[in-house]
Amino acid sequence: MQRTLALIKPDAYAAGHQGAIIAKIQESGLKVIGLKVLHLNRAQVEGFYHVHAARPFFGDLCKFMSEGKIVAMVLEGDDAIARWRALMGPTDATKAPKDTMRGLFGTSIERNATHGSDAVDTAAFEVGYFFAGLELA
Repeated sequence: MQRTLALIKPDAYAAGHQGAIIAKIQESGLKVIGLKVLHLNRAQVEGFYHVHAARPFFGDLCKFMSEGKIVAMVLEGDDAIARWRALMGPTDATKAPKDTMRGLFGTSIERNATHGSDAVDTAAFEVGYFFAGLELA
């Protein structure tokens, strides 16, 4: 079993798409083993996305991710990272297939509805950023 972090971003949360996204996750066979609703401040977002600090989009990303509530989830299943990434679709929502989370609920490369870990080591950091060990027991 593998674990990965999944976020429902502020755009999808504000539009009320949390239930539909969670339903699609469950329909895919991935299990939601941790879930919380948060409103991150700028410092928390900067800490989470620290690997992108030198990139030109970092400021806009941090502003967007701190503008409203998010849903943070830990998903579990065989090959969970790749399965969640496939379910999300490409980062640019305008190029995402219409049956993916980003194709259904995203509107742009930045406002793309969801986030997911991209590798095992990233997933370990990201899950630990939002969830303490006892929350996932």
